[in-house]
Amino acid sequence: MLIARHLHHRLDQALDAFRVVMVHGPRQSGKTTLACLVTERRGGTYTTLDDDATREAALNDPITFLSETDGLLTVDEIQLGGDRLVRAIKQLVDTDPTPGRFLLTGSTNFLTVPTISESLAGRVRVLGLWPLSEAELVGHPPCAFDRWFDQPARFGTGLPTLRSRYMELLCRGGYPEIVSMDPLLRDDWYSSYIETVTRRDLFELADIRRKRAFPSLLLWVAAATATEVNITRAANDLDIDHSTVMSYLEWLRTVFLIQELPSWSRNFTSRAVRRSKLHVTDTGLAANLLGVGPEMLAPATARGTGPLLETFAVNEISRQLTASGSRVGMFHYRDHQKREIGLILERRDGAVVAVEVKATASPTLGHLRHVQWLRDKLDSVAPGTFRAGVLLHTGPQSLTVGDRLHLRPISMLWSTPPESGR
Repeated sequence: MLIARHLHHRLDQALDAFRVVMVHGPRQSGKTTLACLVTERRGGTYTTLDDDATREAALNDPITFLSETDGLLTVDEIQLGGDRLVRAIKQLVDTDPTPGRFLLTGSTNFLTVPTISESLAGRVRVLGLWPLSEAELVGHPPCAFDRWFDQPARFGTGLPTLRSRYMELLCRGGYPEIVSMDPLLRDDWYSSYIETVTRRDLFELADIRRKRAFPSLLLWVAAATATEVNITRAANDLDIDHSTVMSYLEWLRTVFLIQELPSWSRNFTSRAVRRSKLHVTDTGLAANLLGVGPEMLAPATARGTGPLLETFAVNEISRQLTASGSRVGMFHYRDHQKREIGLILERRDGAVVAVEVKATASPTLGHLRHVQWLRDKLDSVAPGTFRAGVLLHTGPQSLTVGDRLHLRPISMLWSTPPESGR
């Protein structure tokens, strides 16, 4: 069954306005399917550099390769074409600036490859496509994130969801190919996925040293999800040098296996810890690496559920924000007084929404004590910027528990908003 992607509309808009549009994201996130749909509907031509003959033709004579068709040309896995192909695209669109000339897709981060991003600067619109969000899977639109800032009283209330069901969703992940797959087959799929990304994207495209240590790093990263990036600890745990750890992590970011939330700060938070916070970009992948399943995570006494659940919620918000085009930054906060807030959303006008994620089904105001501190601090130094604090939890409660403080089920993230808030 084909699942509609939230990014589809924005992709169409971008092709109507830009000469080149780039869709990048993790391998197997659905880029090819979306690109083929858009290309066919526009009467364009699809080609992929995954094919050896096609790649050879593109590398041998890029101008001819790119000029053989009229209308939109889609080039899948553009990172395999190298700088020469990108320079040829630049040459052609500089000669003819008609919008919608090229749709490019790639499984490495376009913005981290200087030869590509610099060549097409000012000519390309870059869009990200992550694995499926829960909102896409249930056929609902993205959260109206502006409402979080401007009308927090109209937060959705969430769908009735058991803790065990959250664990099933978390361990399944969002890669399109596995969402309807028999759970017994998912381990094989994830093993194959890790092998492909490791050997093809990392070892072939990057100068990775000490390759034998890489599986250990992947396991370390999965265990460290929802924690701050600590290069020294990783180097000590894995018995490898700092520079190798930094190289590994950079390439995990480049192929979209991890994302990092920067530390949030204002003038009054000078004692904030500056390290970024690491999240594996799909909890199904993380759970597979850790060897845990829903039945292991569902008990209230289970260890390791909290970080994975936080990552699950952060990923859902990230996927929806990316697809909707909302100009909202994602950060985390921790200071030397041990005050921590898992996620801070900041709009470009400085408005802030603080989000905590807890595995508890019995949330209390106490879970929001650090958010309360932030609210009071911002109210005193920057009145009007703190808009809401919300605790996402595994229970059914949807309550307002204080001034701009709310308790909501995690399922609020993929519930349709109330009619009165539309």
